[in-house]
Amino acid sequence: METNPIPVVTVQTSPFDDQRPGTNGLRRKTAVFEGKKNYLQNYIQSVLSSIDLRDRQGCTMVVGSDGRYFSRAATEIIVQMAAANGIGRLVIGHNGLLSTPAVSCIIRKIKAIGGIILTASHNPGGPGGDFGVKFNVANGGPSPDTVMEKIAQVSRTLEEYAICPDLRIDLARLGRHDFDLENKFKPFRVEIVDSVELYLNLLRTIFDFNAIKSLLTGPEQLKIRIDAMNGVMGLYVRRIMCDELGAPANAAVNCVPMEDFGGRPPEPNLTYAAPLVDAMKGGDIGFGAAFDADGDRYMILGENGFFVNPSDSLAVMAANLSCIPYFRQLGLKGFARSMATSTALDSVAKALKVALYETPTGWRFFGNLMDSGRCSLCGEESFGTSSDHIREKDGLWSVLVWLSMMAARKQGVDEIVKDHWAKLGRNYFCRFDYEGVDPRAAFYLMRDLEGVITDKAFPSQKFAVGNTVYSVERADNFEYVDPVDGTVVRNQGLRIIFTDASRLVFRLSGSGGGAGATVRIYAESLERDPERQNRETQAVLGPLIAIALKISDIHERTGRRSPTATDGIKGRSPVVYTTCFLTIYFLT
Repeated sequence: METNPIPVVTVQTSPFDDQRPGTNGLRRKTAVFEGKKNYLQNYIQSVLSSIDLRDRQGCTMVVGSDGRYFSRAATEIIVQMAAANGIGRLVIGHNGLLSTPAVSCIIRKIKAIGGIILTASHNPGGPGGDFGVKFNVANGGPSPDTVMEKIAQVSRTLEEYAICPDLRIDLARLGRHDFDLENKFKPFRVEIVDSVELYLNLLRTIFDFNAIKSLLTGPEQLKIRIDAMNGVMGLYVRRIMCDELGAPANAAVNCVPMEDFGGRPPEPNLTYAAPLVDAMKGGDIGFGAAFDADGDRYMILGENGFFVNPSDSLAVMAANLSCIPYFRQLGLKGFARSMATSTALDSVAKALKVALYETPTGWRFFGNLMDSGRCSLCGEESFGTSSDHIREKDGLWSVLVWLSMMAARKQGVDEIVKDHWAKLGRNYFCRFDYEGVDPRAAFYLMRDLEGVITDKAFPSQKFAVGNTVYSVERADNFEYVDPVDGTVVRNQGLRIIFTDASRLVFRLSGSGGGAGATVRIYAESLERDPERQNRETQAVLGPLIAIALKISDIHERTGRRSPTATDGIKGRSPVVYTTCFLTIYFLT
């Protein structure tokens, strides 16, 4: 206990007009948070002030980070401001490190009022990279729209913030640390906790660890390779995959958290996890996985580098949840996916006779469904999947589901996926992004495209591309009505659905902290014939993408010749752009 009470100081400040959080919190270049006077302090004060004063006084909050540059300094400021704003207890991961799934787990376990996560997910780190602050609420999930709007309202009028600048905390020292503050009746407590333990205990209640350990250590040992991409997941991979489940130490790579993630974006895809892909192509390793910086996104690879599309991963998991003790005990309540995610999950829901919910993009929309007992499994096409054990995407949980399937089915990754396709069909799926688009150009592009597809004559439109004819069944601007509280969310993306179940989706993305807007285009086509399920995705979807380019005029309206990224992978040059030279006939 400090011998002299620590003073609480009120600092005058001026509001910023760009602090409304987006889908993944507030993300900006690190230089903005670090270099703009009071930028971080203003936002933290806005978050704390968004909590009703009666609820805030004496409450418990969780704080963690993915270890990126500026996280430690930001954590110290959060501690000082939480103390000054009446928070009673902070629970912080050792050295300030906690994965996003672990934060969600701890919030729920200790019944905290919420948590602050310092992460920009898969965005680059280091002084020249990105930084983010995300506030999760009492159910462990991301802030709903009402909370984000309240934070924004406070930020626009903020004139002062409270802080205890003399409070110092050693994030490396585990245990309880109590501080006396001026004019406070109770001491302020900080608990530095093991970053992994509570989350590991939760996983033990979900999975058959003995079955997974036998798979990794038994006579027919499965060789695996897990890439933590120098993010926070290195702590969890070593402790859970190696120490707990018996994987050899050399199966875990890039497990030392670094402030710049080793100089590469911590993005689990075929480009930035290329060393893992190359290792898998050798054929000696049967299972590979990579995680993003904060551990909520993942990528799955099979032998010889077989890549599992995230939408397929979600559907295959859904079809095999009976091999997980947690779901055998609790049963299946329903599935949910974001609208932009492929409809592969829908086929599983239909086969298993469980409800399927289609939501806007953003994990926060799954929270009500899970809290009300409607949903067991949910996911998005951007490498995020989880269940109702927490209220966040969970990369390591997803990996353990895959290993549980392999243990139960005694099959490799590619065999499991191909069996799934043979039974329910393969949903060929592709996404490509136009980033940094002039916001006005993006707005008018989407506005004019909506006018085209919502014209009453559009549903009878047919498009002929080569020998393929696509007939429009329906088109709309996606609107979501929450089945729990009736909340309506509009303008969530333009959809064109064809009579053969193919789809085109256009949407403006709300994530990221860069300049300009991001326009995403998604194409999907269902193939039920097993003989035609091994074709190249971009060759199959070429005609659909040609239609998307033609009706949106995106290249002409943005001045771009190609997307920034394909399937969320920057710099990947899509073969599909040869299709723009195909002749498209508009048939009536």
